Amino acid sequence: MNTSLFGGRIVPELDPEFSPSSIFVRNFTQAAKAEGGVPVTIALEQANGSVFHFETVVFPESSAYAKYNPAFIERLVKFLLWSRGGYRVTVAGPAYLADYLRKHYAETEVGRFDAEIMGGRIYEKPFEVLNVADASQLPAPKESTAPLGRHFKGCRIGFDLGASDRKVAAVIDGEVVFSEEVVWDPVKQSDPEWHHSEFMAMLNSAKAKLPRVDAIGGSAAGVYVDNRVKVASLFRGVLDAPVKDPAKVAAAKDVFLRLRDEWKVPFEVVNDGEVTALAGSISLNDGAVLGIALGSSEAVGYCTSQGNITTWLNELAFAPVDVREGAPKDEWSGDAGCGVQYFSQQCVGRLLKPAGIECDENLKLPEKLKFVQQLMAEGDARARKIYNTIGVFMGYGVAHYASFYDIRHILSLGRVTSGEGGAIILEKAQEVLKAEFPELAEKIAFHTPSERDKRHGQAIAAASLAVVPGQE
Repeated sequence: MNTSLFGGRIVPELDPEFSPSSIFVRNFTQAAKAEGGVPVTIALEQANGSVFHFETVVFPESSAYAKYNPAFIERLVKFLLWSRGGYRVTVAGPAYLADYLRKHYAETEVGRFDAEIMGGRIYEKPFEVLNVADASQLPAPKESTAPLGRHFKGCRIGFDLGASDRKVAAVIDGEVVFSEEVVWDPVKQSDPEWHHSEFMAMLNSAKAKLPRVDAIGGSAAGVYVDNRVKVASLFRGVLDAPVKDPAKVAAAKDVFLRLRDEWKVPFEVVNDGEVTALAGSISLNDGAVLGIALGSSEAVGYCTSQGNITTWLNELAFAPVDVREGAPKDEWSGDAGCGVQYFSQQCVGRLLKPAGIECDENLKLPEKLKFVQQLMAEGDARARKIYNTIGVFMGYGVAHYASFYDIRHILSLGRVTSGEGGAIILEKAQEVLKAEFPELAEKIAFHTPSERDKRHGQAIAAASLAVVPGQE
């Protein structure tokens, strides 16, 4: 796609070809409307009956730019799938757009990845693309939210499972009395019993510090529905093994249900991004919070203006933020320009060479990040360029996210944001918003967790997830 007309005014120093989705979408839709834009409404359906609508416009078929319509719609649907989720996509608009999507999801590698994840893995229904002529023929919008969390009474265990470490805390009436962090490497583990053993050790560690256990709540990277594992990098060694063992796959998917039965207490596990947003909402005493964690990947969560979490996926690591051809690819899905390559340790790793920083190629990403943070602490200008670049990504990325979420607060956290570099990222992001999206700069406040929240906020929020009978 020719995006030369759509670049932002602020160019990321170490990635000058970056073509922000936020600018492209804004300019594309404005230009389409100027030519008598054709309305298109996208509807996404989930297995629980939730239906989401999103309206846009494309160029009339007589326009010289109409050839870009299919790719524009595909990138839009891609973002909607990974932000909202759905197994059925219905396009109210020109039939050729739905035809393009069907071919994309059936014949391309990245399309098949999305279709299999959404249909086969998350919603367990065949993925399909439908077409209707008019938006009045779409299923009516139906969204559900849940006031999950904020249950603090009693003796609770909260945990957070990341790709490089796991954390657990013992919490009594909302106060942490014990916490522990253990480095681990679960992604390559092919035996679900290994995961179960680690989880039991973690929970027993916290139990030893409590007079009793009333409830357990946890957050983990991935997609979880009713405590079942749907898609999770933590279990890739089992769920994405070259030759899948059906018994092991079933055991991995149901590992938290097994733990719930063994512990015999209310037990709730949700995506780590959701708990991040919940923790932010609790700390800020407000809603409309989008939490963005820049860690081993990008973890995102959202709390509505009422402070509730939703049935949305919010897996924005897979959602596109850069529309240029040749954008860096996500190693898992193979798609280009998605958030994981802009808001994570992977981004830091790919910016080392453009920054002129040499380090041992055998170092893992967390070690490379520590090396950059050390350089930053020493005042190295090359390290500052990395954080400035990520800050530009962040500003344009937040502007794009604001097209899909009602946002009053951005909570920025994760290892990439530690130290002075984190402040530089937010400063640069705000600079981008003020220059390109002044209305958003006025509306959205950026926050970082307090030291207390960094240590215990996620654990307290996770521990508050499960409802104990009589404490509703």
